Amino acid sequence: MPDTTSKEPAKNTATTPATPPTPPTSPTPTQVFTDHRELLFSLVYNMLGSVADTEDVLQETWLAWASRSAAPDAAPVDHPRAYLVRIAVNGAVARRAAITRRRETYVGSWLPEPLVTAPAGALGPAADTGDAAEAAERAESVSLAMMVVLETLTPLERAVFVLHEVFGYAHTETAGILGRTPAAVRQLAHRAREHVQARRPRYRAEPKLRQQVTERFVAAAFGGDLEALLRLLAPDVTLWSDGGGKSKAAGPRPIHGSDNVARLLVARAAHAPADLDIRYRQVNGDPSAVLFSGESPFAVLVVDLTPEGDRVSDIYNITNPDKLTTLNS
Repeated sequence: MPDTTSKEPAKNTATTPATPPTPPTSPTPTQVFTDHRELLFSLVYNMLGSVADTEDVLQETWLAWASRSAAPDAAPVDHPRAYLVRIAVNGAVARRAAITRRRETYVGSWLPEPLVTAPAGALGPAADTGDAAEAAERAESVSLAMMVVLETLTPLERAVFVLHEVFGYAHTETAGILGRTPAAVRQLAHRAREHVQARRPRYRAEPKLRQQVTERFVAAAFGGDLEALLRLLAPDVTLWSDGGGKSKAAGPRPIHGSDNVARLLVARAAHAPADLDIRYRQVNGDPSAVLFSGESPFAVLVVDLTPEGDRVSDIYNITNPDKLTTLNS
């Protein structure tokens, strides 16, 4: 009998050639620079204390990087981050000379340009847990009080201090960045560290306590409560005001002593704008008060505390309008 069992058609066992994987595309020079821009900003700002000068150095860094990347006969850069850091840091060291010349003719006390390191509403637990991720790189900036101390270092000492103490670069790495020997860098680091420690205690109060004291200080000053203000101020407190000769709220010299400072603050508060709006921000990593008239900032107040953390040792009052242009509402 004929075999009536149905038969399946024979399967094609030929293997279909696999599609070769698409090779990963190399990031463009713009992408590489953008990926490292916040790190470069933090490094340079901590060395200069000026947002405008920092942006200028970053622009010069970008132009050097773009030119290097476009050169047809240039060898590939194996470590773009290290290359960009070297350009930016050396650009910042060179820029210090121009800043020093400007300060020679500056009217009154000079303070670093304040940098908002967390958005409005990010103070407290949210800021402490890092929820303001978009400001993470810029939050590496040191406090305003420390920035004032860093102004007394030489450009190379400051570069070494910032690279090692703030960003954790080893002295051997720093030597390569600055074109110095490791021994020379270690000597610079030793001098800078001694200089800073002599002027700035290592103790720093907890952010929550700094925020509470800042709010109590602002309430007493703008509420005209002289007695409450005197209880908050250390006997040897100093008020540093930077108006650049463009603000009546800043005197030409620092004011010392709790009684002098308290009476001056209460007197100035009596002439505050009718539409005064006090907004609390993180400035250079510290809880601070940014004062607005309408939607325009006109002052930044930052307080520094005694080692015990219960009194105000220094007040930094920045009213120079040229230094407030980056403070958005």
